Amino acid sequence: MNIIIVGAAYPFRGGIAHHTALLYRELSKRHHVQIVTFKRQYPAFLFPGKSQLDSDDMIQVPTEQLIDSMNPLNWISVGRAIRRRHPDLLIVTYSLPFFGPCYGTIVRAATRKTRTKVLFLCHNIIPHEKRPGDAQFTRCALSTADYFIVQSDSVERDLKSLFPDARYKRIHHPVYNVFGEPVDKQLARRELHLDDDRIILFFGYIRAYKGLRVLLDAMPAILRQLDLRLLVVGEFYDDKQKYVEQIGRLGIDRHVTLVADYVPNEIVAKYFSAADVAVLPYRSATQSGIAQIAYNFDKPVIATNVGGLGEIVRDGVTGFVVPPDNAERLSDAVLRFYHERREHEFAANVRIEKQKYSWENMRNAIESLMQ
Repeated sequence: MNIIIVGAAYPFRGGIAHHTALLYRELSKRHHVQIVTFKRQYPAFLFPGKSQLDSDDMIQVPTEQLIDSMNPLNWISVGRAIRRRHPDLLIVTYSLPFFGPCYGTIVRAATRKTRTKVLFLCHNIIPHEKRPGDAQFTRCALSTADYFIVQSDSVERDLKSLFPDARYKRIHHPVYNVFGEPVDKQLARRELHLDDDRIILFFGYIRAYKGLRVLLDAMPAILRQLDLRLLVVGEFYDDKQKYVEQIGRLGIDRHVTLVADYVPNEIVAKYFSAADVAVLPYRSATQSGIAQIAYNFDKPVIATNVGGLGEIVRDGVTGFVVPPDNAERLSDAVLRFYHERREHEFAANVRIEKQKYSWENMRNAIESLMQ
């Protein structure tokens, strides 16, 4: 097939761009694949981070930067340029209603009077942080699709609530295997200048819905029984000062390390390898690429039962699953993890469990929809 992927990709940073790169590599084993991405993804005033770009060679794939998310005339011209390439399949990676009008216009221009099929790969449908117009913008884009891929039960439900007759397949989010192999735990700790016996990891962009404040509230109860370090690694997309003040108010300063920046891809392995367990205290979610990064490094996960996290993390097998917004239950899970010495058992189970989260399964699902 001649396939064109439209959406966030290199040189833009973030989990969806990484997902696109890995999808490109898998599909390219059998098909001719091109990626059309943004020359302007967000206007600067809408982007909370320090930079939208990623210069890392680990996720570099060939892309064309054509799309200006703020220019409707550009959307039409990009769609026409895609149409001239006669793709058999147009895959659109969808995550935010903000892109709905842009993607919808591109698809309509690209497929007018053609036999091109359109597949939306939905990371989210209903966003974590809702805004007026979300439903209308989402329908503008998704109404152009012939097929859908969803990656969790919650996104499946959202899709069916908007499009009850949608033709789709549900495939779990594949493992992010772009960050290299695990390294020795003690070596990773030495290189990161960590000398603690126990380390739990919170990783990724820090936004309110990811629940870091709940994990901080759980720390005093944990520290009354165990001496450990909470390693918080990620760029703040929320007000950093309120987290710093919470840490001080709780008196846990000596036990929390903030690495408040975007982590280069080549360093990711060190942080996950240094930790005993990854903690995802999300207050809401669809699925999480962080869980799939943890699985890549054979790390157990303690997560809340929101979105698809309870599907990925098997309670009592690859980690623990607790209710959201419940610091007491979260602290109990961390304490149980250590008191019951579950790290090696869970890690062994992760090595088995992650085999089903393959990119080959994603490719097969896309091919079967087309057939």
